[in-house]
Amino acid sequence: MTALGKTLRSTAFRLTFAIFGFGAIGAAVVLGLVAVQVIKLVDEETRAAIASEAELLLEQYDSGGLRRLGLVLAARSRAPGGSLYLLTDAIGEPLVGNVSQLPPSLTLASGFGETRYQGVAGAKMGRALARVYALPNGFRLLVGHDLGDRGRIGAVMVRTLSFSLVLFAGLAALGALFVARRVLRRIDAMNVSAKALMAGDMTERLPVSGSGDELDRLAVGLNQMLARIGELMSGLREVSDNIAHDLRTPLTRLRNHAEEALRVDGDKDAYRTALLRTIEESDGLIRVFDALLMIARAEAGADRSGLARLDLGEVVAGVAELYEPLAEERGFALTVDCEPGLALEGRRELIGQALANLIDNALKYGAGAMDRNEIAVAARREGGDVVIEVADRGPGVAAQDRERVFDRFVRLESARSRPGSGLGLSLAAAVARLHGGAVRLEDNAPGLKVRLTLPAAPP
Repeated sequence: MTALGKTLRSTAFRLTFAIFGFGAIGAAVVLGLVAVQVIKLVDEETRAAIASEAELLLEQYDSGGLRRLGLVLAARSRAPGGSLYLLTDAIGEPLVGNVSQLPPSLTLASGFGETRYQGVAGAKMGRALARVYALPNGFRLLVGHDLGDRGRIGAVMVRTLSFSLVLFAGLAALGALFVARRVLRRIDAMNVSAKALMAGDMTERLPVSGSGDELDRLAVGLNQMLARIGELMSGLREVSDNIAHDLRTPLTRLRNHAEEALRVDGDKDAYRTALLRTIEESDGLIRVFDALLMIARAEAGADRSGLARLDLGEVVAGVAELYEPLAEERGFALTVDCEPGLALEGRRELIGQALANLIDNALKYGAGAMDRNEIAVAARREGGDVVIEVADRGPGVAAQDRERVFDRFVRLESARSRPGSGLGLSLAAAVARLHGGAVRLEDNAPGLKVRLTLPAAPP
């Protein structure tokens, strides 16, 4: 398809041409109404002129009789212009005037009327607006005016209307071509970006002109969607790489335990120890895959259908109570400060799991140099949000690593010697996104403070 054919078949061209077409129809209607009003005004002025002239002629008749009226009519009939006069006797024979005979369509009772007439001395036929007046003894006086001027005005209006329609059609075509080409250039640019995306270049984005029109808004929305898709695909690649890297070690340990059991000949205790180690490693792998599955479901938004109103205080108290024995065993003082009446729309098990991960991380990595370590869990309302904080007095996380630790399987060098899979903060971030919130790491001076922000439920 040629570029011109593509432009002519585009929706932008058709819509623009249709808009100009409706404008042309509107202009034609307006010009038609103007023409009707102009002709109506001309007719009214003509009637008024005829009535005024007839009144003067009748005054001449009253003052000088039929002879004076005839002289006046003869003089006026010879004058140039469109005025028409005719005086007839009782039997309808013309006596004086510039009309050959009284038109049969005009009568005394008809008043003003349009009629065809024949001028004297072989003049061509014409059309006039005229009126017949009765005189004593059966004489009749016709006074009228030729409608040639009105016809010329009508012709001018018709020519103006025709020219306007042609002009509108030309402007419609030019305007439609301009708009269609401009829109098609932007759409073709979007198609080029779309083809690059389909070819695998997920960094490509749709062009934005900066005009803020509907195409820009569409491009911005699609670019945001593409950015999110790119993040998910990048996360998927990272997960694949991290699974291949981080799960290699436990799988290797599973294999080593099995080989070790095979080397022991008939020792039931050795078999039992090997099986227990295998089960322990398997449980660790199952926990990793459960966490990955939960993160994937949360990020996909598959669990939004199960959101329900819940009391955050009950969730915080339940999770804290679950970790109190472990905290005491490890020498931590676990404190809870929860503002009453905190409500939000969410999934209880997911929010509880996210909070459990934060407390578990604090227990693993929050040990400081003090005699008794502290973990403070707090929940309060801030504006239209509910904030859950878990703070410890440990070494904290460097500022440059506070965004990276939310990626899956990311473990800092100081944490690699301790048990864990690097999925705790990833799950907390996914749960926050599912509920329309966010997770942020802050300095607790000393230590780390994790803020989980979620939208509060309406009253």
